[in-house]
Order: sequence, then C-alpha cells, then structure tokens
Amino acid sequence: MTASRTAEITGLYRYPIKGLTPERLTRVTLRSGQTLPADRRYAIENGPSGFDPEAPQWKPKIQFLMLARNERLASLESRFEDATNRLTIRKDGQIVASGDLETAVGRAAIESYFNENFQPELKGPPKVLSGRDHSFSDVARKVVSIINLDSVRAIETMLGGAAVHPLRFRANLYLKGWPAWSELDLVGQTLAIGDARLKVVKRIVRCPATNVDPVTAKRDLEIPPTLSRNLGHMDCGIYAEVIEGGEIGVGDAVAVEEPKLV
Repeated sequence: MTASRTAEITGLYRYPIKGLTPERLTRVTLRSGQTLPADRRYAIENGPSGFDPEAPQWKPKIQFLMLARNERLASLESRFEDATNRLTIRKDGQIVASGDLETAVGRAAIESYFNENFQPELKGPPKVLSGRDHSFSDVARKVVSIINLDSVRAIETMLGGAAVHPLRFRANLYLKGWPAWSELDLVGQTLAIGDARLKVVKRIVRCPATNVDPVTAKRDLEIPPTLSRNLGHMDCGIYAEVIEGGEIGVGDAVAVEEPKLV
C-alpha cells in the first residue's frame, strides 16, 4: 500500500552524540547531501576503532557506546550547545560531566565520566570522536530517519496493547497521516516538505536498541522479534537523503511527489 496521503511532521529531533539524548527542534534548515545540523556529529568510542578524524570513514555502531548494548545511556540527560560545542550530561537532575567537545580538556572531562561509570561494558578507554562534517550514522551515508506514527501504533497492537514510546526509534522526523507500514513502499520516491526534497533510499531494519524504554532506561520489550513474527521482517521507518535543501518544521506537510512524466 503506497503512502499516497499527505503526512504531517509532529516531531523533529536531532542526536548530537550517538547513543545519548534526543534534542527536540521546532524548525531546522536542511542542506543537500547532509543530515540534520549536528545530528550524530559525535560518538563515544568503546575500545579502539581505528577511526581517523582527519580522514573519517564509516564504522559499525558496535564500535561505540550505544543503546543496543548499553541501555544505561538512556538514564542520562544530555544537552549540546552549538555555539560553544559544550556537552552537559545530567544524571537524576545533577550535572555529572560537562566539556567542550572540540577541545582535548573538554573531551577528557566527558571521557572520564564514562570511564568511571560504565564498567564493565567498556572494551577499552572511552574516547569522544568527532569527524567535523562526518555523521556517525548506523548506515554508511548521510541520511534523515523517518518514523510513521501509525506504524508505531500497529506495533502496540502486536504487543497486546503495550505502550511504545516513539522515541525508542530515535528518528529525526515523526509523521502522522500515513497508513501503517505504507512508508516501507516509498523507497526510491521523493518527499516534498516546503522547498526541501528528500529521496527515500532505504527501509530501516530495527535493532535491540528499540527494546529500551527511553524514559526508564529499562530493556522491557522485544520489538524486532515482534516485527519478525508478525510481518516477516524487522523493518520500521525509512532513511531519506536530502537532495534539495530548505527549511522544515513541526506542522509542515510531507507529500509524496508524483513521478515526472518523460
């Protein structure tokens, strides 16, 4: 079933540090070939990965601290300030670490917290990584991730009515108005949001990170196995690449462009 109806953006988020807190946005300017500004700009290396900040290349998420294996990350509240590159981490409302991620001293302050508090999950000294314009995405391309809220509601039904917080899926855009699962048929098609254009390039295969409640930090559901049993796959959501830039925001309409006739 194709998502022929216009959808609406109800939530817009970025994740400056891979695995840490989502940051809610109201409006943002997309650039062609780029992620949301500062999305997955940093990651926390969990043991030597071979990542070279001078020649950044994609690395699998297993090289970093991540919710799929380190659910305690969800118990931290983090905030990144673009103007100062400062990351502040709170635990139970109290500041536990803060530092400018573009300075050695600032990175060391963050690394020290994880070194002291994330044993025995660590495979080596934790290290804050930055590749400037690099994106520490789960896929080897710069993408915007999109979740259809009706598909999340369908998962709740599969789970017998258990509540599923949409932020389990750590998407950039949350949409309403499309029938459940119709977004999975959009690969290869173009989405229009104002002046911006995004080409859908891939379905998102869900991993165990979705099993972690973003509020309680507990691993309390089995979403990928539930998808597999009910649908025969573990896909929920889509990745899209920005092919034309523009400003987008909460409340904006998202239309599937009709293919141009040759």
